[in-house]
Amino acid sequence: MLAFVIRRLLQSILVMLAVGFIAFSLLAHGFCETLCLADINPLAVQACKRTVADNNLSDRVSVYQSENLKDIPPTERWDLVVSNPPHFLTAAPGDIRSLDTDWRIHREFFGSVARFLNPGAVIVLQESTRGSMPDTFRNLVDQAGLSIVFSHGSGNKLTRYEGHYFLGIMKKGDVVPPWAHA
Repeated sequence: MLAFVIRRLLQSILVMLAVGFIAFSLLAHGFCETLCLADINPLAVQACKRTVADNNLSDRVSVYQSENLKDIPPTERWDLVVSNPPHFLTAAPGDIRSLDTDWRIHREFFGSVARFLNPGAVIVLQESTRGSMPDTFRNLVDQAGLSIVFSHGSGNKLTRYEGHYFLGIMKKGDVVPPWAHA
């Protein structure tokens, strides 16, 4: 997983998305000052590190191999976190990219992300309409001291077709920025 920022006012973004094409584009177009990329896959991490080195970005981009946020240094701070986590409680044999048994990955993420968030930071997750609904995560989010501030593209039931929705999450009590209002 990798994370990134969407507004010029943001200082730092965490992107958890494979090799970071979108994240590097946001940085190149001035939407953020710094970028933090993290993934469990060593090949994705290697590709990101190569991109950082080839483009002299080591002063603006950090890249970590990490299962969820376990190996991220405690000094990291972000204004925006973007992630596309595994979407399903069950998956085809061998399809580990889609599988999140008992929502363990989500639970660990929600339980550890708050310590990295700057005041007013927003988390945006891309989820599957076949695998979950916003209410699927409401208790996990709440237990972590976070709150769902928006959901875009999801109804109140699972679908048979593959569609995606976005879930916006913040620390409880933080002021929701105008762009993130439901």
